[in-house]
Formats: sequence, C-alpha cells, structure tokens
Amino acid sequence: MNEEIVYGKNPVVELLKSGKPVNKVLFLADGPGGRNQDMLALLHERNIPYQFVDRQTLDRLSNRERHQGMLAYVAAREYASIEDILALAKERQEDPFILMLDEIEDPHNLGALLRTVDAVGAHGVIIPKRRSVALTGTVAKTSAGAVEHVLVARVSNLVQTLQELKKQGCWVSGAEAGGKQAFESDLTGPRVIIIGSEGKGIGRLIRENCDEIVSLPMKGMVTSLNASVAGSIMLYEVLRQRAMSNAEGAKRETTGQQG
Repeated sequence: MNEEIVYGKNPVVELLKSGKPVNKVLFLADGPGGRNQDMLALLHERNIPYQFVDRQTLDRLSNRERHQGMLAYVAAREYASIEDILALAKERQEDPFILMLDEIEDPHNLGALLRTVDAVGAHGVIIPKRRSVALTGTVAKTSAGAVEHVLVARVSNLVQTLQELKKQGCWVSGAEAGGKQAFESDLTGPRVIIIGSEGKGIGRLIRENCDEIVSLPMKGMVTSLNASVAGSIMLYEVLRQRAMSNAEGAKRETTGQQG
C-alpha cells in the first residue's frame, strides 16, 4: 500500500471524519449514483476535490486490493488559507511576499520552490485545487522539511484570489518571457510573484490580471528555465531588493536623526 493513499469505504470515511488533510478522493464511476451522497456532502463541506474514475484505475492505484470503489490521497500537511498568509506578514510587520503557482504539475518543482520560499522568508504559496500537484509525500521529501514551515493555500480560483490580494494592496508580477527585465523592475512593497506551469506558462486570464510581466535575462541558446529555477531566482531578487530598500530606509532615518 502506498503510504499516501487510503482505500476502502470505512478507512476513507474515517479519514475524512478525522479532519486530517486530504488532497483528493476518487470514486468508482459505474457505482450506484446515490450511495456516496453523504460522503460527497462531506467533501463539499470540507472543500476537498473528488473525481469519478474507472475500476481499472482504482485497481491499479490500490495494487488490486479491495478498495470498495473509493480511494483517498492523504496530504503531507494541513493547508492554510489566504488569511493565514496575510496574517503571518502582519505578525512579522512585513509587506506580504507571496508565491502563486499556476498549474505546476511536477512534485519536485513544488518541493524545490517550497524550500526556496522558506529560505527567502516569503509568507506563503498559493496553488490551485485542480490541474496542479498537491502536498504529496514526494513534495514533502523534495522540500527537505520546508513543507512543515511554509504556509500553502489551495484555492478554487486563482483569478479571484489575485483580485482579492490586489484589493489588499498587493502588486502582482508574472514571470514570463517578453516582459521587463526582473533585475530592472521594482519588486519591493506588497508582492505576489506568479510562476506558470512547466509546459504552458502563465494562463491567459492570470496574465491579464497581472500588474506587470517580468522576465529573467537569457544570454545563452536555451530560451527557458525550469519552473523551480526561474521561481527561485525571482524570489531571491525580491529578497535582494527588499534588503536594499530596508538598508536605504534605515540610512535615511539615521541621517535624519543626526541632522
């Protein structure tokens, strides 16, 4: 049995009742339509994604054990909320510094980015509930423990979340080719950095809700970087600019006091 998977009706029901974090639940598509209504109501209440699949898929994922038509993926840790992320920034008396990931599918990329988010002191990560890797065991392992320290919010709609963050005063910078060079952009202040998916980049609606598109300089023959590499460079550029801005502010304050 895969340690990230629980299967069988009673084990899945008990998992959901326990309140433990769950990434997704799979149901047998050809089963009686009404038999899982109570469970579906619980999934809706807890805002947990679910999907109907064929028997072959459940057989394969459960190693042909008796799954009784349902299977759940257990999350490596509890998800946070957007409010939790903003509250952490306020607690630290810092401008919000948030990474949003638009449909990142490789768990190694997410794990590496969580490690960088922790290293630069960003306040959290936002991922979509669908078409994106969740907090799996592979993500946790790749993060080298950072998953235990970084707030990760999983939302239904990235565009609506962006609009809410903009109302909270955040400036949104999408990282993609063709924009202003990141090293020449002002990335200080309340900031959301968006990294797109490995294959498609940032989606159209997300791009339209960015305040700016920023790019990393590419001097060689390769025209793009791995998502976790590009994201890590962008996060460190934000950290660098914040450190410089804070140093300049402290210098001006000292000069003013001396005058």
